Amino acid sequence: MPRPKAAVAVLTALGALVAACTTDEPAATTTSAAASAQGSGTGAQSKFFVQADFDAQLAMRSQTPEGPANKPWEQAIAPKMIDTAKYKKDGPYHLCFSNAAVNNPWRQVGWKTMQAEVGLHEEIEKFTALDAEGKDDKQISDIAELQAKGCDALIVSPNTTATLTPAVTAACGKVPVIVFDRGVETDCPVTFIKPIGGYAFGADAAEFLAEKVPAGGKVLALRILPGVDVLETRWSAAKVVFDRSRLQVVGVEFTDGDAAKTKSIVSDYIQRHGTIDGVWMDAGATAVAAVEAFEDAGLRVPPINGEDQQDFLQKWKDTGLTAVAPTYPTYQWRTPVIAALKILKGEEVPGIWNLPQPKVTSENLPAYLKPNMPPLHYALCGCEDLPGFPESWGGKKG
Repeated sequence: MPRPKAAVAVLTALGALVAACTTDEPAATTTSAAASAQGSGTGAQSKFFVQADFDAQLAMRSQTPEGPANKPWEQAIAPKMIDTAKYKKDGPYHLCFSNAAVNNPWRQVGWKTMQAEVGLHEEIEKFTALDAEGKDDKQISDIAELQAKGCDALIVSPNTTATLTPAVTAACGKVPVIVFDRGVETDCPVTFIKPIGGYAFGADAAEFLAEKVPAGGKVLALRILPGVDVLETRWSAAKVVFDRSRLQVVGVEFTDGDAAKTKSIVSDYIQRHGTIDGVWMDAGATAVAAVEAFEDAGLRVPPINGEDQQDFLQKWKDTGLTAVAPTYPTYQWRTPVIAALKILKGEEVPGIWNLPQPKVTSENLPAYLKPNMPPLHYALCGCEDLPGFPESWGGKKG
């Protein structure tokens, strides 16, 4: 794989696949006990919910993005361009990246994709990346450290939303900042890059269950961790859909993104309720574990959502699941590098860069299932045209 002229400086801790704990706690975190006492069982709405953003994201699902048809990581939905002339400078460039973590398969695939994108650009002389290992305090320190390294532009994927906001705000005064994946509570970054967003993901999955699960059916909602905007909005959107439906949400549980814990929670609910009629998940990395809990109990797997992770897609095909897979495309890891170079060249970029966010359905499943890739690979990596594919992503030429 091509590399920048200088060595990539990377401090990472690949660790376990379990998502790290965070410091941003939502105003109201629902548990099965609290939820059962309120309405449809969904509990109180998250402090992260914004009606206008919810409406906008759901509308974006049907809008046609602008940009190259075969490069969704360069496309944008309804972009409002901003002038970046004040940041223009001659290259070569030193790009810096403060990464929340590489503590789950989605982030590991994205990180490989970002490094490969960097390698495409000769004008990037140096790329310095620090991994916060899922710790807010470390990322705050990392951002301060990177500002002292002579970065021409700083890319940030925040660990949590509110806690990282002051550090990002401080950095904006010293270097052009590009935020992606997860947001912060300030509009000071030059651009914020994301797929359509959490509301679209959560609604896609909840609408599928509302369609497939009979009225009165019991739904178990599985979340991975609180305090991250994109995850909070996934649940916020699902809550809206479920509250309008005739479904009964019997539990809202945090799994920490751990497969064993996910399987245990689902098994406990099966024993408690006799069966569960639908499973909603705010992230699909442990979807196969949820499926296996029903299989181990000798029960039909109910309608469920996962993501575009290969193990779930393969399970879906092999067992004929009634399923849908909303996505949060990993190809978004290419976009911040492209955006940083545009900004440093004084070219316009969208202030909020909304990327397309497809979903996997039974009709298009064959297009996303890639048997030559490892089980934890994400289909929407946008990496197929990058040097080193598929081997650098753990795949085999086929």
